[in-house]
Amino acid sequence: MQYVRIAALGCVLWAAGASRAETVFVSLEKDNALAVVNAEGKLVNTVPVGRRPRGVALSPDAKFLYVAVSDENTIKILDSESLREVGTLPSGPDPETFALSPDGKRLYVSNEDDSEVTVLDVAAKKAVQSIKVGVEPEGVAASPDGRWLVSASETTNMLHFIDAASGQIVENVLVDPRPRAVAFTADSRQLWATSEMAGTVTVLDAETRQILHSVKLTVPGLTSDMVQPVGVLVDAQRRYAYVALGPANRVAVIDAQNYKVEQYWLVGQRVWNLAFSPDQSRLYTTNGVSNDISIIDLKDHKVLKSVAVGRLPWGVAVKP
Repeated sequence: MQYVRIAALGCVLWAAGASRAETVFVSLEKDNALAVVNAEGKLVNTVPVGRRPRGVALSPDAKFLYVAVSDENTIKILDSESLREVGTLPSGPDPETFALSPDGKRLYVSNEDDSEVTVLDVAAKKAVQSIKVGVEPEGVAASPDGRWLVSASETTNMLHFIDAASGQIVENVLVDPRPRAVAFTADSRQLWATSEMAGTVTVLDAETRQILHSVKLTVPGLTSDMVQPVGVLVDAQRRYAYVALGPANRVAVIDAQNYKVEQYWLVGQRVWNLAFSPDQSRLYTTNGVSNDISIIDLKDHKVLKSVAVGRLPWGVAVKP
């Protein structure tokens, strides 16, 4: 009876805390679809979107959802309310990850096969520039101040700092093996980059492009080859950084001031990517092998629940 009362109280607290209206969009690589989860943590819709969808992002005004449909070599534009397709963008071959400029006018796509970043004019729906980078570019990020574009090349083991205005590479920075994801802090002063094969996160000064710190991630009870950092996010106050650890099935919590690992949260299997709720009170993770997402309370620092969404969830974006 005690357990029942505690469980019931937990449901009440969840419902009380989930009165917001946010919507979570999750790309399902195997189902060729987009899953829609509401603020209460319920799967409410699954929408066909094209062959092998991966990266997803919302426009700055949240009116449009962009989805990288890898096997169709395009970025699809969906109305974020109706989820009807309203346009496409010529992404180049096999798009996987992409980033929007802060004003939403440019979209930057990593093209692994061609070792380049394609720059798209969103309004004109056309490619306006191709930037040659290292071999197998994966993660890409635009700084909030609009100054920088950074591309991470997995095989070259480099971060390419690109002047967003000119599209010219300013500096190439060698990092640990197989950099996968990059994320700027909200003040644009730091860049955080994960290295999948090294099990590390590298923190760089965006102004000088110098490495400030390297964080080695070690999960008790797991061998080092299981700890493969992929997605990374830093909160707006630069208090914590959160790192998805792939087959370690955990999210690392790093103090973003002293770079110490504080916790490892157990989530679903093969955790890939992360997204904040609009108020950054919650974190959503895509867990590819267990076919679910995890919802994490960032105030109490605990995993609230998992939600089955479909086969091979990959990308995630959250609409207010």
